[in-house]
Amino acid sequence: MGLTLVEKIAARHADGLKPGSIVRSGDFISIRPRHVMTHDNTGAVIPKFKQIGATKIADPAQPVFAIDHDIQNTTPKNLEKYAKIESFAAQHGIDFYPAGTGISHQVMVEQGYVVPGALVVASDSHSNLYGAMAALGTPVVRTDAASIWATGVTWWQVPPVAKVVLKGKLSPGVTGKDVIIALCGLFNKDEVLNHAVEFLGDGVPALSMSERMTIANMTTEWGALAGVFPFDEVTVNYLRSRVPEFTNPNRPGKRGPKSRSGYHNSDIDSWWRDRANLSADPDADYAIELELDLATVVPHVSGPNEVKTMVSLPEMERKRVPIQKAYLLSCVNARFEDLHDAAEVIRARGGHVANGVEFYLAPASAEVQAKSESNGDWKTLIDAGAIPLPPGCGACIGLGKGLVEKGETAISATNRNFKGRMGDRESLVYLGSPAVVAASALAGFICAPQTFTEKPAGIASRRAEKKAKPAGSVEIMKGFPPKVRGRTIFIDKDNLNTDGIYGSKHTYRDDMTPDEMAAVTFENYDPNFNTLYQKGDVVVGGLNFGSGSSREQAATALKFKGIPCVIAASFSETYKRNAFNNGFVVFECPDLVTYLRENLKDRAPTKVGPEITIDYASSILTLDGKSFSFPPLSPAAQELIVAGGAENLVASRLRAKT
Repeated sequence: MGLTLVEKIAARHADGLKPGSIVRSGDFISIRPRHVMTHDNTGAVIPKFKQIGATKIADPAQPVFAIDHDIQNTTPKNLEKYAKIESFAAQHGIDFYPAGTGISHQVMVEQGYVVPGALVVASDSHSNLYGAMAALGTPVVRTDAASIWATGVTWWQVPPVAKVVLKGKLSPGVTGKDVIIALCGLFNKDEVLNHAVEFLGDGVPALSMSERMTIANMTTEWGALAGVFPFDEVTVNYLRSRVPEFTNPNRPGKRGPKSRSGYHNSDIDSWWRDRANLSADPDADYAIELELDLATVVPHVSGPNEVKTMVSLPEMERKRVPIQKAYLLSCVNARFEDLHDAAEVIRARGGHVANGVEFYLAPASAEVQAKSESNGDWKTLIDAGAIPLPPGCGACIGLGKGLVEKGETAISATNRNFKGRMGDRESLVYLGSPAVVAASALAGFICAPQTFTEKPAGIASRRAEKKAKPAGSVEIMKGFPPKVRGRTIFIDKDNLNTDGIYGSKHTYRDDMTPDEMAAVTFENYDPNFNTLYQKGDVVVGGLNFGSGSSREQAATALKFKGIPCVIAASFSETYKRNAFNNGFVVFECPDLVTYLRENLKDRAPTKVGPEITIDYASSILTLDGKSFSFPPLSPAAQELIVAGGAENLVASRLRAKT
């Protein structure tokens, strides 16, 4: 049986395996990534690094710091935080990119840290973008970042791999953003949840590198851990176009003693000769196969406030939904090509941003802005009334200028429109392509940049059969609670994202105490949660609990609140990783969720249910006299809980070496 590209890349970066060892989906391995990127959250990783007893970086070439999230915040406190990050980088010889360079993921690609066949991780959920380069980009959490700094490695379970066949060619005016919105909307039943997605098919060669970055980036919102494109001539041409940048004397300065990024034409030639090892085998085994005919894709918008709910643009235009805000920014859609598409709409239509609409514009990087200025696109957008912001995340993460306010409706080229993420939770946000954003900003309502004919999407899918796993007993490690008993508190919501669990406005407040963090849990989802909650309640959620951002506080705040565990029908793998890395138990029991939905008829977002008893030794929970099985907690998972999280575990191992 052949190997997927994801399995091949994972084997390349597995630590401690013999050369030539095969790695398969489901295997737990120790990985040594080529790079680990952190951004503003570097300020939170540094104390973790010190707390585990580390004094030096295992490999200074691995970490990259790129400041991008809260760059409009020029308070002394935030500037001091950035200065401390830069000082730490200088002290340890780490490559550092200051605020204003660009959004971290764009910087990682522009500056040559992401190359074909590489495993590059980041403490940010949109590291999936790196898959556009035939690399494996996947998120880790802050605790992992500290562990990698200290040891060079962290743990990873190779995910199941989905094959997505893209057929045909996009119609004029249809973009990569439309493709990923269509995939999110058409396959919205967790088909690729916690999978790595490999894009194949005769439609792939016609997709530009910018379109691939957009699609790979938003596989995160689709529920995937990675989105990987093949190594082909499009990749090669993009790589060759970047080579001159790496000899540019004005290239942003780095702190390392030598260049850790970039490549030369000889490297590209070598990768091309090795392209068989940078591609999936013809007989590779996939967990699921999906198919999309690109010729059938018409622009859609997602929302409001839901990525996986989509409406075709022709239908949306007929509704004439008025807007007050428009956003062309973020790591998914603020590259040169995106700004050019928006500028072309303005040139074709003429005019100015509609009265009552604020149109915010931020490039993905300073390099993107310079290129956009050089061909006149930037001036076209500004002259039409766009409000410029610095190259960074800003409003996408609910920080800085221009947030959406109560009662407002917005159209955005960002990757997320979760309730409360971009501003007030009583606002509505839709997602669309840059061209749709520009056309809507001019019209004052959500509309198309040109006329599109509605057509049914040509899709087909084949699902792999999933075999139910029987309950199994497991030996309980000393220090791990064998049983837990408490009242159930049911959050009846699928795809509950981390913004709903722990709001973005608190994410970069590193000074919040555990009690303060516990007090704001679920406020974006249900402000009434804290009046219902009693310490010791067992939280039960729906499908894909903890989707979205990789913020660890969405797990640690629940731990600080005294919640013994969270049970859900399924979890975002990143959320699950955050939980166990911080010593917090989560596990899946979809049958329990089905039972509660059938028996708790209250329509409230948070429902108080009966008492539950969890027996970890037998992997059985009981409620209302009924028993439900769940997957046994592995020794590795129990070890993390007993140790109080990965930081303590790594610290003990570091001490053992001295």
